[in-house]
Amino acid sequence: MIRVELAYAEADRQVLLALDVPRGSTVREVAVASGLQAQFPQLDLSESPLGIFGKLIADPQRRVLEEGDRVEIYRALLADPKEVRKQRAERARLREQGESQA
Repeated sequence: MIRVELAYAEADRQVLLALDVPRGSTVREVAVASGLQAQFPQLDLSESPLGIFGKLIADPQRRVLEEGDRVEIYRALLADPKEVRKQRAERARLREQGESQA
């Protein structure tokens, strides 16, 4: 057995589980077996993007976990960060224009 962590977060709720899993377990196997689906019914652990320590895993069905790995379950972004920055910059530019005209 090895010890790994599993992390998932929503805007108002976060979960970090410490799990003992059989050596040779894959990222996807651990996510599906974690039981998080019961706590977050909208979460599809068979399809969710997964990572380890902030790095997306391209093939979580094959990536075998190592002692101490932290599996992260990613959810879809509500807004594109680049688009949010552009909108913020545009609002700031308009504010500055308004202040300089006053």
